[in-house]
Amino acid sequence: MIQSRDSSFDLFLICASSAGSILGLSEITENKAIWRMLVAEFVGTFLLVVIGCGSIIFSETDFIVRVALTFGLTVATLAQTIGHISGCHINPAVTLSLFVTGDIKLLRALLFVVVQLIGAVGGAAVLREVGQPRFGLRKRLSRVFGFFVFFLFLHEFVFQLMVPESKEGNLGITNLGNELTDVQGFLMEIILTFLLLFVIHGVCDPRRKDIKGSAPLAIGLAVTACHLCGIPFSGSSINPARSFGPAVIMDLWENHWVYWAGPLLGGVLAGLIYKYLFKAQKSDPDSYDF
Repeated sequence: MIQSRDSSFDLFLICASSAGSILGLSEITENKAIWRMLVAEFVGTFLLVVIGCGSIIFSETDFIVRVALTFGLTVATLAQTIGHISGCHINPAVTLSLFVTGDIKLLRALLFVVVQLIGAVGGAAVLREVGQPRFGLRKRLSRVFGFFVFFLFLHEFVFQLMVPESKEGNLGITNLGNELTDVQGFLMEIILTFLLLFVIHGVCDPRRKDIKGSAPLAIGLAVTACHLCGIPFSGSSINPARSFGPAVIMDLWENHWVYWAGPLLGGVLAGLIYKYLFKAQKSDPDSYDF
């Protein structure tokens, strides 16, 4: 009887240890840098939405190049800035792709996605206040600082430059192109996100010895290429958080599933295909002549 209890307890410990390994408890409980990682993901996603979507809200026509460059340069600079802390995912599709390839554990992946979504909503909320004056930021600031002549003048001057009164914008909500079906948008998001994650896995492969350039630059260029191609079709989200933030603040959810299902599936496919077909092997040459 005692031996049976001991065996059951040992089995329980083995199961608990296996579950902890799968969930990645040690990454949370033993990693003192986890809070820095979460803050980095929050700040990175916040800035991506504010700066990236900020390039859209006052656009009229022929804005594709500007938006593509803004998103690409923002991602590249953020990757260079916080990549050493959290890896600069700032995108649930990136986090999920790295999870399915075993680069991060489940609990850390879930926490990353949560703070990414919070950062995106926060960024969209700030952008709404700054970029759309009729929602009240100018009026509230005028009431607070109105009796200070200098601050009032500065406030009016800055906001006249930043916020034309005639513009409202839509916070850069991702929308499908004219006469494009949701299925077509879904397929386009899969392809675009596949490219992005394929590049990320390639330039961040720790076994590769041939990479001589900048990984953040390559990733930023991939984002730019995706936007140059995809904006007329699906809006080129390639990032569920980037689409989620403006959708929450503006309460516009048309075809929103496209910007979750497409990028997540594209990221998973890119991760698995790279891992099992293209991941650098020990037998591969150390360098190539490009």
